[in-house]
Amino acid sequence: MMDPLTEIISLLRPAQVLAKGISGSGQWGVRYVAYGHPSFCVVTDGACLLQVAGAEPLRLEAGDFVFLPATPAFVLSGFEPVEPQLLDPTAMSGQMTDLHHGPVDVDPDVRMLGGYFLFDSPDTALLVTLLPKVIHVRGVDRLTVLVRLVREETSQSLAGRELILTRLVEVLLIEALRAAPGDDAPAGLLRGLADERLAASIREMHRDPARPWTVEQLAKTAALSRSAYFQRFSRAVGLPPMEYLLTWRMAIAKDLLNRKRMAMEQVAERIGYSSASTFSTAFTRHVGRPPSSYARERKQARFGAA
Repeated sequence: MMDPLTEIISLLRPAQVLAKGISGSGQWGVRYVAYGHPSFCVVTDGACLLQVAGAEPLRLEAGDFVFLPATPAFVLSGFEPVEPQLLDPTAMSGQMTDLHHGPVDVDPDVRMLGGYFLFDSPDTALLVTLLPKVIHVRGVDRLTVLVRLVREETSQSLAGRELILTRLVEVLLIEALRAAPGDDAPAGLLRGLADERLAASIREMHRDPARPWTVEQLAKTAALSRSAYFQRFSRAVGLPPMEYLLTWRMAIAKDLLNRKRMAMEQVAERIGYSSASTFSTAFTRHVGRPPSSYARERKQARFGAA
């Protein structure tokens, strides 16, 4: 049985991966505008300072890994006071050359491998809303190895490159998320899965999303009373249990409508609706447009207007 994190990442299908070397020396600092797409970085040598908008400053040292699910604005710098240079990651996307900040004739104080990727799925918000703004992991060698492999693969044009990159990023994400501390994380999926009782009910929702779950039934899987379960789940995950289940069901429906030619009745049945009409009503309320419209828009986005 797949766990919830694996299912969500598989559903989003990472694509368009890029990784490069980044270094800084002397007095240096760069201010990135918000990018919106997931990005990651591992420090291989030295140290630097990371200040993400809305989060506490982080001192990054060799062996540290950082994942930003939606990459808000941030400042990356050395430790000397400096006016950061403004950079737009969108304008730099696709550039394969390594980046160096600060004087070029001074040995780097820090070396990093950083990169970003886009999701093939339009439902990126599913991951973003369920994760902390910044995930900081220290001392996990496997993450450094994975980032190195991603960088090597992006710098070459060998057969099977896209498939290998997709799999590497999937493994990278899962390794980072399971290494991240969940018990003191902000409300979201990591914190919910860190609670053994809540995790049991979350796994059940993912195992059988079509089942007509009630809060009482889910509370029973968590060995809690209905009221205790509802409060504990809502506080940890940031959503009430049935709203989380609805979000997951609609993510599955969007994936089916986006990738597979299935009759509306089949999609409805797959996620627990008794008819296409009840599914259509729920989908329209949740997504903002009918499933037929959504499927048509996604087809046009993939293949161009007919």
